[in-house]
Amino acid sequence: MDFNIKTMAEYAMEGKSPEVLFWVGCAGSFDDRAKKITKAFCKILNKIGVEFAVLGQEESCTGDPAKRAGNEFVFQMMAMTNIEVLNAYEVKKIVTACPHCFNTLKNEYPNLGGNYEVIHHTQFLRQLMNEGRLKIEGGTFKGRRITFHDPCYLGRANGEYEAPRELLEKLDAELIEMKRCKTNGLCCGAGGAQMFKEPEKGNKDINIERTEEALSFEPKVIATGCPFCNTMLTDGVKHFNKNHEVEVKDIVELLAEAEDL
Repeated sequence: MDFNIKTMAEYAMEGKSPEVLFWVGCAGSFDDRAKKITKAFCKILNKIGVEFAVLGQEESCTGDPAKRAGNEFVFQMMAMTNIEVLNAYEVKKIVTACPHCFNTLKNEYPNLGGNYEVIHHTQFLRQLMNEGRLKIEGGTFKGRRITFHDPCYLGRANGEYEAPRELLEKLDAELIEMKRCKTNGLCCGAGGAQMFKEPEKGNKDINIERTEEALSFEPKVIATGCPFCNTMLTDGVKHFNKNHEVEVKDIVELLAEAEDL
């Protein structure tokens, strides 16, 4: 990165507050593939002059995998630690590129004393676009077939279907909807802490089923809005030996590419 990303601690030392806290999440921090999503989002925010900060080493896992796996005790310990940090900085607005973090921070933390405005990165980018701060010209994607996979925790759990699609439409691409989309969307197979275990015995893995459906529309790009979905669908594309023909990319990566960042 050719620019510096400030932490909340640095802002606090200056007696200032950023417009938004970017919650990076475990995948965006440690997974090599998801780091590209993190970088693309930061590049866009930096280019248009959005003042944002990260927690850095003060950020911990939201506790989502522990909760979904049934360990409420570990979840509450992790959540309370995060809430203490967030409240100490008087954080008001949080944006994250992970729907799992988004859902947990938005819906689980208020019961434990963590009340924030939490938005998904596609919602934030749409907001910036509507305000005229973000201008998207997607000429490089003109005519390319793109299909979008709805993340469960963004779509069915929180009812957000339009923000990612509005951004994709700005790319001048040919947006193809899968039969199972929006409220009828099919999970990638990683939710509920399934990301971190081997699947049970069966006839077909869910990510293979979902990728097969996406590939049937012959897209050039399968767009995602979740690092977990990105991993599962990438594995699915490799399973069908289509990884040289079909790209799996987060929406923010496509926007950054359109802006030549």
